[in-house]
Amino acid sequence: LVPLLLSPHIDREDDFGGDFARGNTAGRQGVKRNFGVIDDEDDDIFGSKKANLKVEETAPGMTTGMILSLRESLKNCQDELSNCQTKLEDAKSEIQKWRSSFQNESFVPQSTTPEPRFVVSYLQTLRSSEESLREQLEKAKKKEAAFIVTFAKREQEIAELKSAVRDLRAQLKPPSMQARRLLLDPAIHEEFTRLKNLVEEKDKKVKELQDNINAVSFTSQSKMGKMIMAKCRTLQEENEEIGNQANEGKIHELGMKLALQKSQNAELRSQFEGLFKQMDKLTSDVDRSNELAVIMQEKLEEKENEIQRLKHGMEKNSVVEEEQTTVLATDIVDGGDDDANVDGVTPIKVKIESESQLD
Repeated sequence: LVPLLLSPHIDREDDFGGDFARGNTAGRQGVKRNFGVIDDEDDDIFGSKKANLKVEETAPGMTTGMILSLRESLKNCQDELSNCQTKLEDAKSEIQKWRSSFQNESFVPQSTTPEPRFVVSYLQTLRSSEESLREQLEKAKKKEAAFIVTFAKREQEIAELKSAVRDLRAQLKPPSMQARRLLLDPAIHEEFTRLKNLVEEKDKKVKELQDNINAVSFTSQSKMGKMIMAKCRTLQEENEEIGNQANEGKIHELGMKLALQKSQNAELRSQFEGLFKQMDKLTSDVDRSNELAVIMQEKLEEKENEIQRLKHGMEKNSVVEEEQTTVLATDIVDGGDDDANVDGVTPIKVKIESESQLD
């Protein structure tokens, strides 16, 4: 019905009187004829020529009703077609969305468009991986439940052992007053220490004898030997782990000490540089002081030489004065008072000259 309604003959021929054939003969022109009464014997839709003569009067009303019904059906078909087209566009947009969403996934090969088989295979792999993960989760839950049960049993055993140990300690521990009395008695205390030492000696001997027996009966194939070897292996592994932990701790400690030593060295280096600069300043000051001391020493030597020279001059002057005084004394004794007064002026003059030389 849709190709018949979409045919271009419907737009050209409003009276729907033309003949429409299937296939390529739909556009072929023919002679128009009117609709007649439908013949029940040969099922002729448009009626025969004989029927046209009988229903000539009622044909126009039937044609208009048929036209209206066909136009209404055409409109309905067009509406349905538009709805189908909108649905098709929506489906195309949805397909494009899915394609764009699957385009950047890792399961789609590069430079290829996402095909349904890739998506289906990827979903199958995801489903299989989900099932395997679910099985692993179930196994892990079972193991967890088993571990919880064993852990509860171990905790119960530990609690029972702790209660037994507490009972044994309570039984072995004597009353406090009795213990005090026993400790206060010196004879009992001495006997107790003697017995304790004796027990320790006996324990040492028993241990030595057991070690000797074990050494004699020890073989690598015996049950005890296998147990000892397994225990030795476990102890060796524990020792290696403890050694590694100790080494890591020592390395960390040494690293901290090294960092502290580096900081101390940097601080000492800065202090040494400051002291070195201060020593440079002090050495320059000492050099200047030494130069000044040398200059002062030279000046002092010059002054000492001058003093020595003046001392020699004074000694000479004193000798001359003594000679003059002796001469004056002899002149006074020999000459008289007048000559003595005249001669007395001369010594005074010599004395003044000697004082000026000293200054």
